[in-house]
Parts: sequence; C-alpha cells; structure tokens
Amino acid sequence: MAKLKLSVAVGDYDRMRPIADGRVEIDGVDPQVMLLEPEEMFFRAFRYQDFDITELSLSSYSVKTADGSCPYVAVPVFPSRAFRHTSIFIRTDRGISRPEDLKGKRIGIPEYQLTANVWARMILKEDYGVHPRDILWVRGGYETPGRPEKIRLDLPPDIRIEAAPEGATLSGMLADGELDGLIGPRAPSCFDRGHPKVTWLFEDPTRVALDWYQRTKVFPIMHVLGIRRTLLDAHPFLAGAAVKAFTRAKAVALEKLTDTSATKVTLPFVEEQLRRARTLMGPDFWAYGLEPNRPTLEAFLAAHHDQGLSKRRLTPEELFHPASLEAHVI
Repeated sequence: MAKLKLSVAVGDYDRMRPIADGRVEIDGVDPQVMLLEPEEMFFRAFRYQDFDITELSLSSYSVKTADGSCPYVAVPVFPSRAFRHTSIFIRTDRGISRPEDLKGKRIGIPEYQLTANVWARMILKEDYGVHPRDILWVRGGYETPGRPEKIRLDLPPDIRIEAAPEGATLSGMLADGELDGLIGPRAPSCFDRGHPKVTWLFEDPTRVALDWYQRTKVFPIMHVLGIRRTLLDAHPFLAGAAVKAFTRAKAVALEKLTDTSATKVTLPFVEEQLRRARTLMGPDFWAYGLEPNRPTLEAFLAAHHDQGLSKRRLTPEELFHPASLEAHVI
C-alpha cells in the first residue's frame, strides 16, 4: 500500500529534526516536512488550513475547539513549552517596580490570544492581583506594522484593546516611550539591542519561574500537534502513528543531548542545565501524553476560559483525538 504523502509543518527544534531528516518515520506516511516559524505556521493553518499535520498554538486551538470550528484535531504531543516570566518587558522610567504597578499602564501585545500571553496574564492575576481589565492593551506587530489577530475573538466588554497607530511597531513604540511595557513570546528588538530604559519586569525571571514551578508543578505548554480533521476521519490510524513517531523523535533528541562526549548545542553548561532540569522536574521533564500533563492543561484551560477566550470551559480530554490517549503495552 502506498504511503500517504502529507504536508508536515513544525519548528526547527531538536525534538522535530528526526522527523524532518528521516531518522524517525511516521507509520504509513511519506512526510513533506516544512520547518517554519510559529507565526507563519499558525497563520497559514488557522486562516487557510495549509497543512495536513502541523504545530498549533494551544490558545488558538482552544478558542476554535470550544466554539466547534477547528479544522484540526490535536494529539498530546507538545513541541513547545516555556516559562513565561521572561515574556514581560517594561520601561524603567514609568514607576514600575513590581507586577502590581502594571495596573493602568499601556502594554503592547502582538495578539491578545497568544498562548504566551494567556500564561503571562494568568501569572499576573493569580500571583499579583493584576486583572486583564486593569491594563490597556495595544495590539500590533513586533517589528512589522499591522499584525492582526489570526482568529476572531469575542472578548468580555471590560477588556480594552486598541490597535497600534498605522505604521508603528511595538518595539519602536516601546523604545520611544509610547508604551509602558510589552508582553509576548519574543523579546522586542529594542530589548535585544540593549535599550537603556527597557528591561524585564522581573529582575531575575528564571528564579521567579523556578519558585513558581516548585509551587505549582506546572511547566507551561505553548504548542500542540494537530492533524487535519478530514484526514483523521478518513485515516484514523494517523493519531496513534503521530504520537508514536513524535515521541520517538523526542527520545532521539534527548539521547543526543545526554551524550556528553561533545556538546550538541552551541551553548555552555548544557550538561549542568540538563542535570538540574531532571533533578527539579524528573527524568521525563518534557513529557508527552495527557496524564503527565493534566495539571498543566487544567491550569491553562481554566485561565483561558477565565480570560474570555474560550466560550466554555474545556476539559483536557476534549483537546485530543481519543485514539491518541492510549497505546499498546508489552
């Protein structure tokens, strides 16, 4: 039987490369792999359903799943995870010395519904009492003017969002003092260039994130893996085949990372960081599957609904194809 020739869009991560270079095969599939940036993948997937198998924003996927309009069905493979205490940037000349000082400020966002922003707003509300309605949100592109929300939102009436001025970028507005801060998954270029009045909200965001993890045991999920719904209806074996292949690809990446004969990434102290992660979070610190991630998914879905992004409170089970939630054992 001929293999299905399917388009596969994922990021250029160590845990994805074994699929891209053919070291790990997806049963029954001849993958046409595209290594793309998240913004391109998500825009093309949600606007035009360009891909058969694709990385998806967890937030966008939850919005569309809650209203019953999502063209993809996810499996519990999580290509991207990140602590988002490093995603909140401020001006140092606006009297912001603690998170509570964000109340009443103008904060830039590339899109309101981005997964990183859901997590950041959850942290601000739950730990510091800063509600999304306490902030005036200014939406725009980081470095290119005119970025829209990729999907339609129906937000609570007390959420205030305005568009950045025509021709303006969030990084430029932050550098020029037209914003008090910015929240998003990328650092603005003015921060990367060392702008003297732009810094993180948290002086040591890694320490704060570690403290938060020790309290919550939540390692935030950013992306899920989605399969075109019509394709799954025709070929239900794809759900289990995708979980099997991408789980193996992650294992291959970790095997290489664990080989300390020569550092596999261009970064010092990788061995020490790997050891610390396993000590803090356990050997399978980047777990796939529903049950190891249930607390993280529950926390996200509660915050997502609380922020008015999902029309109803989803359960973790509703996010995933049933065939992807269990596997054979020997």
